[in-house]
Amino acid sequence: MSLINTHVPTFKTTAFHNGKFVPVTEESFKGEWSVLVFMPAAFTFNCPTEVEDAAENYAEFQKLGAEVYIITTDTHFSHKVWHETSPAVGKAKFPLVGDPTHTLTRAFGVHIEEEGLALRGTFVINPEGVIKTAEIHDNAIARDMKETLRKLKAAQFVAKNPGQVCPARWNEGAKTIAPSLDLVGKI
Repeated sequence: MSLINTHVPTFKTTAFHNGKFVPVTEESFKGEWSVLVFMPAAFTFNCPTEVEDAAENYAEFQKLGAEVYIITTDTHFSHKVWHETSPAVGKAKFPLVGDPTHTLTRAFGVHIEEEGLALRGTFVINPEGVIKTAEIHDNAIARDMKETLRKLKAAQFVAKNPGQVCPARWNEGAKTIAPSLDLVGKI
């Protein structure tokens, strides 16, 4: 079953954010756009590169009214130490969310049962708490946050412009399509 256009399920966990432990629930994702970035675990090899990439693009996410949440199956205590010891992770100004009970990884379909870890999953959630994009792939393949930004912008565009769709390779400012019977077979 696809998660697209479904609401984020009820959950409660804790994140390390700006030097504090803070609660995170499904309500945290309401009222603004949210980008959930699932990673296998803290203190791994590829994950810090993704956290650093998110940190380097964080100002752009913020300009778009979106919060980034990095989620691993570790605890918020692990995230505190990870933030303090990794130069790459130390750049993070967004919540590092612990999911030691695997509630979120299972709910979003990224949990690896045999390992107790998460696949690399990225989800864009609208201000109503509805999942608008989902991308899940192998842990050996790190993501590019510029592509996540492009998908966020596309989701925001179609939310503001009902009746429009963003074609392949769409970027902000590019032409969109207004689907109609007249276009069938002509593109």
